[in-house]
Amino acid sequence: MDFRLTQDQLELQNAVRDYLTAEHDAALLRRLDAVDSRDPAIWDGLVDMGLTGILVPEDCGGLGLGLVEAALVAIELGRANVSEPLADTALIAAPLTSAEQQSEIATGKLKVALAHNVNPWIADLDQAGLVLGGTHTESATSLESVDPLRRLFASDETSGSDDLLDRAALITAAQLLGICEHILSLATDYANQRVQFGQPIGKFQAIKHHLASVAVKIEFARPVLLRAAYALENNHGRAALHVSHAKVATTDAAMLAGETAIQVHGAMGYTYEVDLHFWMKRAWALAGAWGDRAFHIRRIEAGVFNGALETNHSNIFNKE
Repeated sequence: MDFRLTQDQLELQNAVRDYLTAEHDAALLRRLDAVDSRDPAIWDGLVDMGLTGILVPEDCGGLGLGLVEAALVAIELGRANVSEPLADTALIAAPLTSAEQQSEIATGKLKVALAHNVNPWIADLDQAGLVLGGTHTESATSLESVDPLRRLFASDETSGSDDLLDRAALITAAQLLGICEHILSLATDYANQRVQFGQPIGKFQAIKHHLASVAVKIEFARPVLLRAAYALENNHGRAALHVSHAKVATTDAAMLAGETAIQVHGAMGYTYEVDLHFWMKRAWALAGAWGDRAFHIRRIEAGVFNGALETNHSNIFNKE
């Protein structure tokens, strides 16, 4: 079995990365934080890139791609710290809507908000033309997030399916992986620039070891995430457990990346003047979204103890 990404998948991810690197940098985040945290031009750019149609079938005006491709795009959304509801609308909700709604999603005319008993706070409810797992009500209460660029609302009227939960947890995990990669990049760049005792601090063994530990954590989480995307796309019996594994692995990587980056920055990472805080706050917010670490650990434990996830050596290479 070939576990490598295809050339088309790599080109898609690189194209999204190049676009967001050029259009959605830290300076833009600071501008959004100073105003309303949303700019219609950002959404229009994502639509023009065709990203709203990633999971929409071709006969509905989309690209007709799968969850592995969606996860790759979500990684880049995390890396660039995109707050527009592209992930919720295009990468999670689109396959769960009607053909007519999918056509509107592909053109960017319809934004979708998501609600679930596990995740009762609803992101971007004020912009949504459709709410999955809940209702669009004016009684929803605006909330303050640890991440100033996230717009959250509380609603008591939530339900949501297991399919919605798994898809949302997967895409959230993918964003966390992208956040990890960018945090590591910020910490590495700072370590190469900050001079102490006549040399960059990145040359000190202790700093190298900390950064290497983050890099290893990220690379161990990546295949877990992609396996979960593949399993969910192909309706494998243990897909939900793979999704939980991915959420735990990327959450752990994000927490380690954030802690290490703060140490490398000499605690300056906590301050507003350092760009790092934008990605750390997003990591903290997403770590608790769509099931926190404890929730997903319980799902994995249940799978092990009820026999759904066999752990003996004969199952190591089981396709599911």
